[in-house]
Amino acid sequence: MKRIIVLGATGSIGTNALEVIRNAGEKFKVVALSGYKNHKLLLEQIREFAPEYVAVGTEEGYKEIKAEFPNMKIFLGEEGLRELAMLKDYDILLSAVSGAVGIEATVEGIKNSKRIALANKETMVAAGSYINRLLGEYPKAEIIPVDSEHSAIFQSLLGGKKKEVEKIIITASGGTFRGKKKEELKKVKVEDALRHPNWSMGKKITIDSSSLVNKGLEVIEAHELFGVDYDHIDVLVHPQSVIHSMVQFNDKSVIAQLGVPDMKLPIQYAFTYPKRAANTIFEALDFIKVSTLTFERVDDETFRGVELAYKAGKAGKSMPAVFNAANEVAVELFMKGKIGFLVIYEIIEESMDRHELVEIDSVETVKRVDKETRNWVYSKYGKCKGEK
Repeated sequence: MKRIIVLGATGSIGTNALEVIRNAGEKFKVVALSGYKNHKLLLEQIREFAPEYVAVGTEEGYKEIKAEFPNMKIFLGEEGLRELAMLKDYDILLSAVSGAVGIEATVEGIKNSKRIALANKETMVAAGSYINRLLGEYPKAEIIPVDSEHSAIFQSLLGGKKKEVEKIIITASGGTFRGKKKEELKKVKVEDALRHPNWSMGKKITIDSSSLVNKGLEVIEAHELFGVDYDHIDVLVHPQSVIHSMVQFNDKSVIAQLGVPDMKLPIQYAFTYPKRAANTIFEALDFIKVSTLTFERVDDETFRGVELAYKAGKAGKSMPAVFNAANEVAVELFMKGKIGFLVIYEIIEESMDRHELVEIDSVETVKRVDKETRNWVYSKYGKCKGEK
């Protein structure tokens, strides 16, 4: 039985992970859970899964959980994520928290020589070089990606040797606004951006998908996870979301991972690797119903998220952290109605243009770059209203 910590248990990935665990028989045991604002759902999860430890993001949540579970060890705030990762008696840390707050927990999990089931893009985007150095120092630790695209790449890479890889092909659904042009995006609203055609995800990641910034983050993450040069990473729009990503080898053969659009499969694979396990909740892919698979080039002129990510990734050092932080604030401002959708790209580009590169040599450096970038964006755009 694998003992698992679920960070971000009340989010989309976290709830899917708990459904996997719920239906997997005696394969897994939940040791600890964390939730941020939704402490009501976290309470329900505690009642069902009986974890030994909990971290919660609000004082109100802390008080309510403590009142019902007075003998449970409960941590409060972001520091609680780190405290959970530092525990000894677990096998797998699922990092499914949104944003850069998950980086420290991943670092502690690595220092603890644990398996990290990584669903937090920001860890490898903002701190990838540092994380990879740590993995070299703690060889018993490992990262198994949970994002559907990186899980697909991870699985496809098993079909050959690293030196035989010619390129990685990351697939994108195209998001809510696929096919639209820049003029059509000037007046789109938050609710428009949240209507994803294929995937059920959290609000932030759904908007990232609509801007294709999500794919940009995945390009940087793929570079850090798999050590493949940016010139050998491509992005293709694949509206059906059946092929989750592909690897082309130097003999021109392509190995792809296919499946229905469902995050539960890559979550369980990260828990059970190198084995594959049946689970009653998994749905088989029906090729007759799928019938057609299509592909398109990314419209970089309209959706600049991928292009800007390549620029950040190739600049290296602290620039991917700037890309990530600027986007997080831009999405927040868009969701609050303070900026228009296209201003997200302007904010990212301006933040990158003004930044002076530094080496990412610690979590503290990542935090400093992250904070400086956020403060600058808030100072310039925080009081905007509507289109710039």
